[in-house]
Amino acid sequence: MRNGTDPLLEVEGLTIDFDGAVSQPGLVQDVSFTVSRGESVALIGESGCGKTMTAMAVLGLLPAGFRVAAGRIALGGRDLLTCSARELRAIRGRSIGAIFQDPMSSLDPTMRVGDQIAEARRLHLKERRPVALRRARELLDRVGIPNADKRLASYPHELSGGMQQRVMIASAIACDPELVLADEPTTALDVTIQAEILELLRDLRTEQGIAVLLVTHDLGVVADFCDRVVAMYAGAVVERAGVEDIFGAPAHPYTRALLDAIPQSGRPRTVLPVIPGRVPPAGSFPTGCRFEPRCDHGGHDRCRAPQHEAAVADGRYSRCARVADGDLVLAAGVGAR
Repeated sequence: MRNGTDPLLEVEGLTIDFDGAVSQPGLVQDVSFTVSRGESVALIGESGCGKTMTAMAVLGLLPAGFRVAAGRIALGGRDLLTCSARELRAIRGRSIGAIFQDPMSSLDPTMRVGDQIAEARRLHLKERRPVALRRARELLDRVGIPNADKRLASYPHELSGGMQQRVMIASAIACDPELVLADEPTTALDVTIQAEILELLRDLRTEQGIAVLLVTHDLGVVADFCDRVVAMYAGAVVERAGVEDIFGAPAHPYTRALLDAIPQSGRPRTVLPVIPGRVPPAGSFPTGCRFEPRCDHGGHDRCRAPQHEAAVADGRYSRCARVADGDLVLAAGVGAR
């Protein structure tokens, strides 16, 4: 769903360098995408493709040694890259909520669940502790945790993995943020709990108009939950499109390869396609198309030249020179040279 045409989050030309003992420029290179109000956008790709690094840049939480070398990140028109550390702390939790992959490592083991949820409202909304705890109880009810009064006084280790993730969601939405950034929020959960968490996030989008930036490698979750998809490979965006376009007829060979690698029901005793090789390590990216060494359609001179993102259809973008020139068309389930 999309509740507005004006983008809430704008990422333009984002480039991230590493300034360590061995400098590594362009670990994330020229990444651009938007998220509208009430919309869910997925960042997909294999591990090491720069999804989480991009998300951490949005939150202003890049690890030591990493820095934004170029680009713009704006929330509601406000450039986050020009904000001070104090201003970013005020934005995180208030305007942007975050849900991480492993709730047990994200929740404070020494704090009761109620106080952890209430802390955001006490910090950002200046509520007194009794008022914030009442709101925390309401949030536990909202995210489907039974016996909310009892759970307010529980410590994280006393909860199941599914309940811990629900507590993380309650903390993320405690101050009614405009955007929730969810980094692999269902990976550590079983299938039944995954479905419940996704349904909860979907309800929040519908009822509160929250936008979601979802970082995931689970394409089943993407198909079920997201409006648009941003496919990343080796730190660069290779394709941007609506979820139906991505799954119906992907434009970039990498996106096609990811979809081909999904196990298909009703096809017993078939060999599962795999992408040969692996994502190149940081600092060893090819000078041309970063996917070319693994691509079934590589080997052309244009593949070894620098690639630029280009519109291939209305609302669809691909970083492949051959696709842009029209001599490589990938239909659903079919690759053509």
